[in-house]
Amino acid sequence: MDTKAVAQDTVHTSDEALVALSHRIHGHPELCFEEERAAEWTAAALNEAGFAIETGVADLPTAYVASYGSGPLTVGICAEYDALPGVGHACGHNVIAAAAVGAGLALAPLADELGITVKVFGTPAEEGGGGKIIMLDNGVFAGVHAAMMVHPAPTELDRFPCLAVSHVNVHYHGKAAHASAFPELGINAADALTVAQTSIGLLRQHIRQTERIHGIVTHGGDAPNVVPESTSGKWYIRSSTLAELAELEPKVHRCFEAGAMATGCSYEVTEASPKYSEMKDDDALRALYRANAEELGRVFPDLGGLGDRIVGSTDMANVSLAIATIHPMLGLGCYPVSNHQPEFAAFCATPTADKAALDGAIAMAWTVIDAATNTEVRESLLARA
Repeated sequence: MDTKAVAQDTVHTSDEALVALSHRIHGHPELCFEEERAAEWTAAALNEAGFAIETGVADLPTAYVASYGSGPLTVGICAEYDALPGVGHACGHNVIAAAAVGAGLALAPLADELGITVKVFGTPAEEGGGGKIIMLDNGVFAGVHAAMMVHPAPTELDRFPCLAVSHVNVHYHGKAAHASAFPELGINAADALTVAQTSIGLLRQHIRQTERIHGIVTHGGDAPNVVPESTSGKWYIRSSTLAELAELEPKVHRCFEAGAMATGCSYEVTEASPKYSEMKDDDALRALYRANAEELGRVFPDLGGLGDRIVGSTDMANVSLAIATIHPMLGLGCYPVSNHQPEFAAFCATPTADKAALDGAIAMAWTVIDAATNTEVRESLLARA
């Protein structure tokens, strides 16, 4: 049996349904931990193909595991489906979800012949909630030998340059007063946030070139004639590794403290999610994926220095520290339009994005086939568990 031909034919047979799934998710964006429809739609497509579905894993209502086969080599395909506030699917998670379902459908008929167990993981809250980390910490990925997913981007990449990140919320508490009649009776929580932001701006001169600190004000007060009693912000702190992040975080926290000290406010900093780690790609799987993607006609350009600038963070990175993992990027050919822009959201429901989802499904399925049939790769993956 030509297993790769079977996998490709399965995806092509399902192409209309997979594209419709991608567009349905795109048209109904749901924020992190709220992806009820997307989780239901993707799990239903797998259930119809004979996958056994376990929902609500790790006590997350929108997380699930879909399993098929009983072979000794267990491969996980990760589906993401949460959207961003305000801009919807501007990171293309609808494409990711459709590609993951497609890869699962392609591999199911081959599971016995390949000696594999296929698991498609429905993973909520990549955009700041850390769903995969919660699932990993609760043993949902136990026994998985290899994990993979694909992600749309402006250009094709066989790996995702990834930074570790801490997501934090900061809250300042002051005292309200009439801003004109009795301002001296107030303690201005908005000033505290302003001092913190200024301090972070100055700190940026003294951080590594690979580090990023960025945030927004989520509440700045209620009325201009009332001294703001309470303000809040959300911040991302990023470094190349968790070890370097541990060095940067206290410096940022001192900036938050400076705002409180300068104004007399009290304050608190809380973690919005578990920390995302750096990515550790599995080189053998990455080479197999790239060869398969190129076989499908996908082109990996030489980006020079631009390639080093395409950095972000993902909870898939934490999976990569525990399991052989790849996270390649599907190019939509839309640069300078990039992820997290409204224009990118529009690109993720075009024929180009539809083809990327189908190619990603086939390339992942072919990569699993190669890993399962290449004795050296297979034995290496089994030995890691």
